[in-house]
Amino acid sequence: MTLEEFRKAGKEVIDWIADYYEKIGEFPVMSQDAPGEVRSKLPPHPPVEGEPFADVMKDVEDIIIPGITHWQSPNFFGFFPANASGPAILGDLLSSGLGVNGMLWATSPACTEVETHMMDWLVEMLDLPEKFLSTSDGGGVICDTASSATLCALLAGRERATNYESNKSGVRNELTVYTSNQAHSSVEKAVKIAGLGKDNLRLIEVDETFAMKSDALSAAIEEDLENGKKPAFVCATSGTTSSTAFDPLTQIGKICKENNIWLHVDAAMTGTAALCPEFRWVHEGSELADSYCFNPHKWMLTNFDCDAFFVADRKALLSTLSILPEYLKNIASKSDAVIDYRDWQIPLGRRFRALKLWFVIRHYGVQGLQAHVRKGVELAQLFKSFVKKDDRFEIAAPAPLNLVCFRAIADDEINEALLTRLNSSGEMYLTHTKLNDRYTLRLCVGSALTEQSHVETAWEQIAETLEKVK
Repeated sequence: MTLEEFRKAGKEVIDWIADYYEKIGEFPVMSQDAPGEVRSKLPPHPPVEGEPFADVMKDVEDIIIPGITHWQSPNFFGFFPANASGPAILGDLLSSGLGVNGMLWATSPACTEVETHMMDWLVEMLDLPEKFLSTSDGGGVICDTASSATLCALLAGRERATNYESNKSGVRNELTVYTSNQAHSSVEKAVKIAGLGKDNLRLIEVDETFAMKSDALSAAIEEDLENGKKPAFVCATSGTTSSTAFDPLTQIGKICKENNIWLHVDAAMTGTAALCPEFRWVHEGSELADSYCFNPHKWMLTNFDCDAFFVADRKALLSTLSILPEYLKNIASKSDAVIDYRDWQIPLGRRFRALKLWFVIRHYGVQGLQAHVRKGVELAQLFKSFVKKDDRFEIAAPAPLNLVCFRAIADDEINEALLTRLNSSGEMYLTHTKLNDRYTLRLCVGSALTEQSHVETAWEQIAETLEKVK
């Protein structure tokens, strides 16, 4: 592709994306394609000769779009927000265009230093503990997802618990890990990847709000100590995926300090709420954490993938993940005056993710981002009020922010049929969970395009559809 061809095609793609956002509300939110339908439309063999760009874009319209579930739709209320925005898209495009690998400071100083600065900005914006600043003993790094951040935190906790000798035979078998039975599945996956074994994962019971019981955590730790185990890691959640339950970080943090256990706080979606002073209660107790993460790619208008991962003691993380072959040695790294982010993550290579975060923060400013969060909360609370006023439905969990868990006062089969009918209509998209072993619907607000009218229409459709599935 010549530069002139690139200019022409690039402008066409930008126009196509803008057109897509103008009409995104017209598409069925959930793809109506059957399994294998997209692949059946693709040629069985790759083209021998190159094809015109126009032909590729035609297939995007004819094949890709029907096979897309439109996460940016104003009627997407499933899982969690997955915000994209103009500034983030352009920042990501610029990152792709520059094509740098920021594994070392030396391989692109701007890639590292902009990232370090963005992470410090986030500490200020969310009023996080100062120990997470790069000017302290800690610091932050952009990971792809909270799952990767949890794994890195777990590995650091494992190493600290074994005096950095966990790779010696048998040492890891003694280590135990704790999280609530409502925590994200990434904790269990991290335990398996880290070689600690699922049998050493303790799922702690929760209270009526689905938050971890600190006394149950304490009892589990005491039992493991009596049985010769070595408690190494606790993952507390500030806003669980199922219901946005908030574990008591202060109590959990004190337990971890008393037992010298690494505490990681996962605030994947709800951490963004702390942009607003009135929601900073989501971080109460985070000053006791060894590490913390949240995802700007969920609710902060920064497109996937972008997780902000902070540690209070970066030496613990570096001692866990750093390996230095000869071909990576350089004068800047030897000087100890720079950060090499390859030592803060699992892979060696890394994209210039900080660009899109920089673009987003500069375009919207703190006030603009706060307005986005407040709008999401306001619309979710409006929906909650609709549910509470209808005696055919009930609220299934506390809903202080942008997620409402609710269900029809009926059996699980009716609720599942309700969800299936709503999603199959293409008019909206919801997901479900199980709370107290009951099938529960989730409506999560956060799309940049969602307005009050979309929430009102969604409620009307939910109420009308219930009568059709009874």
